[in-house]
Amino acid sequence: MLRSPLSGVPHEVGSAYVALSEREGSLLDLLARERLASGSDARETLLAFTASLRELAELPADSADAHRETLIKHRFALGVSFGDEAPVHELGNGEFTLLDPVVPEPAIGVRTNNPRFSASQLNTYVECPRKWFYRYLCAAVEDKGSSASYYGTAFHAALEELHGEYPQPGRVDPKEMDRKLQGYINAAFDRHRNNFDTPVEHELQVRRARRTAHKYVDWLVAEARSAPFTVVGCELSAELQLDGFDFIGYIDRLDRNDVTGTVAVIDYKTGSIATTAAEYRDKVRQFKDFQLPFYYWARTAQGDRVSRLALVPLKDALLDVRPISLEVVPVPREAVRSQSPLGVIPIAELERARDRMIEICRELTSGEATAFPVTADPSVCTYCTYALACVNRPYPVEDRFAR
Repeated sequence: MLRSPLSGVPHEVGSAYVALSEREGSLLDLLARERLASGSDARETLLAFTASLRELAELPADSADAHRETLIKHRFALGVSFGDEAPVHELGNGEFTLLDPVVPEPAIGVRTNNPRFSASQLNTYVECPRKWFYRYLCAAVEDKGSSASYYGTAFHAALEELHGEYPQPGRVDPKEMDRKLQGYINAAFDRHRNNFDTPVEHELQVRRARRTAHKYVDWLVAEARSAPFTVVGCELSAELQLDGFDFIGYIDRLDRNDVTGTVAVIDYKTGSIATTAAEYRDKVRQFKDFQLPFYYWARTAQGDRVSRLALVPLKDALLDVRPISLEVVPVPREAVRSQSPLGVIPIAELERARDRMIEICRELTSGEATAFPVTADPSVCTYCTYALACVNRPYPVEDRFAR
């Protein structure tokens, strides 16, 4: 009865009342004595409802059904409307009347009102349109972050401090640079201490970062000795306008070759990435990743001659740092199927990625989309914030027969 529109009590409040009554005693007595808190606007309705229930409860067991039915209709005003609720129809002989079905509203297209796009937003859309709908159009659930995301944030901050102090790694004593980076790691993770679930988790992530930092410095020194370079910026704002659409992002690191003057776009990755250059190039060709193509066109628009795009893995502290590096070449070349982290990417493929970015923006701003399908890849749902709300998500093969 508390869940009916007659009580004036919201469903969740009624559930709380029932839970308290199991500990405090009779629910009717608690309501009548106003032992349970209720809003001032609902108090009179609730008290009248309680009085009606008590009158019914106190009827003699041998009361005639006709008398009981008349009292119910009178006390609860059955047969009249309750606010916006549909009228309660009188019952007789166990029969009831079905209401006419509600006519579904016609589907209308939706569009994003965000004036700017990012590579992450486009990547989310091609990964799973439903996920993009939840995150960027509805803002359905706030993603409070995870241990992995805070690890990445702190590590990025430490590297920004390091390269701000040492823009030319080849001219610095490696031991001094390693010692400095360890200090920046400690300071950065200390600032994010409260974001980790437990002190133990925080300490584990700090130790992981310290070990990875040693590997990073070893790689950095080797790179600087083979081809001297200068770090010209960290966390650089990358802004670009394509066919009337604005794009924005941040480049983790930008290096300038001291001999040729060309620049390399470096993106740190503290999560899982492609294991070979050919694998990442395939993702670009299949329009599954727009981050490095976007950075390439943003820096090209600034007048830079971008010669290299690289992903630097910083996830596994037990492995040496081996970036996935793609040399930008002016003529088309077939992808070499190998396990090498080094490869090439033609400008023509970057142009195709740029054109697809524009096409996606048109789709998202056209107002013609009335549905956003889910991904066909179950792995995408593993860490998705919206998995519980997505009833159409694909299930892993091993789980499908269990349904």
